[in-house]
Amino acid sequence: MALEPTPAIVNSVIIGNGPSALILSYILHGHIPYYNASNPHPDPILHNKLVRSPCLLDINVPSLTEHFQASRLSYSTQALPINVLLDTLIRPLADTEPGAFRTCVEWRHEPERAVEHVVLGNTVKTGGQWADNPVSASWDIETLSYAEMLSLPGYSLSDHFKVSGRSQPAEFYRPTRREIANYLAAYPEAVNISGSFRSRSEAKGITRTANGFLIASHNLHCDHLILASGIFSHLLPARPQLEPLLRLPDHSTECAPPLLVVGSGFTAADIIISALPNRKIIHIYKWNPDDHPSPLRACHADAYPDYAGVYRRMKLSAMKYLGQDCIFSPLRKRKSNPFFHSRDWDQSYEGLPNTYIKDVSVHGDYARVTLQGADGRVVERDIANLEYVIGRRGSLKYLDKNLQIEVLSSGLPTSDNAGTISGQSLRFKVERDLQVAPGVFVTGSLTGDSLVRFAFGGCVFAAQKILLGRMTSPQEPESVHIRETRDALDDQTNNYRLTNGHTNLGSSRARSVSKDIELIKSDIWRNSGWWSGTYPAL
Repeated sequence: MALEPTPAIVNSVIIGNGPSALILSYILHGHIPYYNASNPHPDPILHNKLVRSPCLLDINVPSLTEHFQASRLSYSTQALPINVLLDTLIRPLADTEPGAFRTCVEWRHEPERAVEHVVLGNTVKTGGQWADNPVSASWDIETLSYAEMLSLPGYSLSDHFKVSGRSQPAEFYRPTRREIANYLAAYPEAVNISGSFRSRSEAKGITRTANGFLIASHNLHCDHLILASGIFSHLLPARPQLEPLLRLPDHSTECAPPLLVVGSGFTAADIIISALPNRKIIHIYKWNPDDHPSPLRACHADAYPDYAGVYRRMKLSAMKYLGQDCIFSPLRKRKSNPFFHSRDWDQSYEGLPNTYIKDVSVHGDYARVTLQGADGRVVERDIANLEYVIGRRGSLKYLDKNLQIEVLSSGLPTSDNAGTISGQSLRFKVERDLQVAPGVFVTGSLTGDSLVRFAFGGCVFAAQKILLGRMTSPQEPESVHIRETRDALDDQTNNYRLTNGHTNLGSSRARSVSKDIELIKSDIWRNSGWWSGTYPAL
């Protein structure tokens, strides 16, 4: 299908083509969410409030969520209230009684409310980080989120399975990354919004103009700018000393020297899980379970046997390295977790906690590394390849420096060397307003909520302001952003509104579904990899 020509002027431009961009584009095409009173929410207080004002583009979030903390029902205290609100309406009690209640949201197509917009994404297909794989992890690694948490409006994952001739996913089914990438790639055509998407389109040089914004790379002008580029687009780089190891030719064979993996999180685990069964692995990782535990520790062995298995090997290796006695039976764990049968771990895996790569020497297609432990012990190992996966970040370098300063309110642009940001970079700001600068909105993992299930709230917020033409809301209390901009922007002052109503990020709750982990614990997802993708947010 030929692409429609990109117009010179549009109402809105979305940067990024992951799940949050797909959701927002669906809304901007005139698909409006309403509360469906015929499927009442099990929270009677919430139900009674929404019955009086069912359009979800015209909601007062503080009023609707003020009782959540005192409710007998379990609501997340980790995600932004507007994200929690939309999540519970779309999937009522999904954490405690999954499947017990039908969705409370009805999507009505009102084409007269559609807004002309363009979505720019630099991946080959739509899907954001779900469509990209910068490491050697398998495309068949299972996601952390269950299938029902990954569906988008108008064309669910179950619909996609049916169209693809697949059987419906079972309860607690963890789809593979390949399945989600294919689903997100098919979504725009399935819901007839593909005309707005421009893949393989890297936005650059975005500046504020007198009447809105200019995307210089596309000579495209717009009134509103939505940042949906995520916080997982860039791997944190290795230090220069290690760069020769990254240039070694690929040796994906079982007889090659070991693969060296550096990292403590899910991406490192994915690489280990994806390795050939007899491929030897040397794993360097941080080990500080009391103060900074690996996110893998939260994975229950029954629900996530692969990640729990890698964490178990890390723990065993750390205890052995530190000379500690095992307080559990490895044999019992091996019997209860099928993951331990996937390879001979004692022969193929060497874990080295808190170890530093002291020296590197390359010999042809292979290399020798000198490793120093925290206790001063030094060992040498021959390796074939290095996977350096200590974390991921996003980037706002597509914004010019003035606009970066405006969005971040820090007085400085993002760092010149990488321009990277994390899930915390904008969190303080979005707790007060998801409009982070005049006419600029953020959605997806840029808000600090990186699960796909929590992408809807930010999209509804942006759509509310864009479709209704309201840049402020007089019904809600004012909140003034602290902004520092260049001299050219000094005369632009705005009183913002407290529209997302979020005040407490400090507490957590246990998920009551058996054999699961607390998927909404923010510390896990803020530093995790593609699966949360824009989530690729899960």
